[in-house]
Amino acid sequence: MPYIDIFNGDADGICALHQLRLNNPRNSKLITGVKRDTLLLDRVISMKDCVLTVLDISTHANRNSLIKLLEQGNTIHYFDHHFAGDIPESPLLHSHIDTSHDVCTSILVDRYLEGEYRSWAIVAAFGDNLHSSANKLADSLKLDSKKTDILREMGELINYNAYGETIEDLYFSPESIYLAIQPFSDPFDFYQASGELVQLREGFRNDMSLAEAILPERKASSGRIYFFPNSAWCRRVCGVYSNQIAREAPAMAHALLVERKDGTYQVSVRAPFSRPFGAENLCYKFSGGGRAVAAGINSLAVEEVERFFQEFDNQFSN
Repeated sequence: MPYIDIFNGDADGICALHQLRLNNPRNSKLITGVKRDTLLLDRVISMKDCVLTVLDISTHANRNSLIKLLEQGNTIHYFDHHFAGDIPESPLLHSHIDTSHDVCTSILVDRYLEGEYRSWAIVAAFGDNLHSSANKLADSLKLDSKKTDILREMGELINYNAYGETIEDLYFSPESIYLAIQPFSDPFDFYQASGELVQLREGFRNDMSLAEAILPERKASSGRIYFFPNSAWCRRVCGVYSNQIAREAPAMAHALLVERKDGTYQVSVRAPFSRPFGAENLCYKFSGGGRAVAAGINSLAVEEVERFFQEFDNQFSN
């Protein structure tokens, strides 16, 4: 029976799959993409009688394709922490869904595997900006601050690599990052051996220095809104920078609008850490999605920007 692994191209999706395959190695077809490429089930819509493992993409966004794949006799193992909506009922669907604000998909896999490869879940949690959850997991392994910082940097760099409008914006395709990690059961060994991390570290520092020079376009009691120009470095850094400014001002909401090649905007939204909810509700109003604490809009039309400002204030001013 053919095996297909379908995973978000960020640190969470990659580390979730890595944990599962360390535990249960399989020769499988890999389906992934840039961070915002979440309709990945569309790519396998013709498959029948396969075993699909789906990681870190919303069941709500992929519901129609999920139903069709189940009807075609595919067994599907689904791990995710995004808004789920109505999950289809089928004996072929084995779902592990938890939308709590303090979990990511790799943490769900860590629970499923009873902590067998927990250090990779820590990498993913840091990448998903869940520093509190990551530090708790690090404490459970009695990691010192130096080792914890290594896992944090690794998670942030792998996550940084996932952001872009197309694969060409990235330093490495998410599939190649996964394949580079695949031989390593210990993330500290990967950290020492990886040429990819060396290149990502340099790119990250350069991109972040450019981002930090940009001041917020709007600042109100509800939060801060930034505009970034149409440039590959802006698309690469938008997620990590959104996480950084959210941590720096935990009582405020944040939005970062990056101009796309077609003139629309890609939007990253972070709810206040002190009130970690509302981001997905805001983005749903503009055909976006995500989680309560972090969500996004793939394409916001210029004529919708002012309404976005108003909805942002309405969502986060209370």
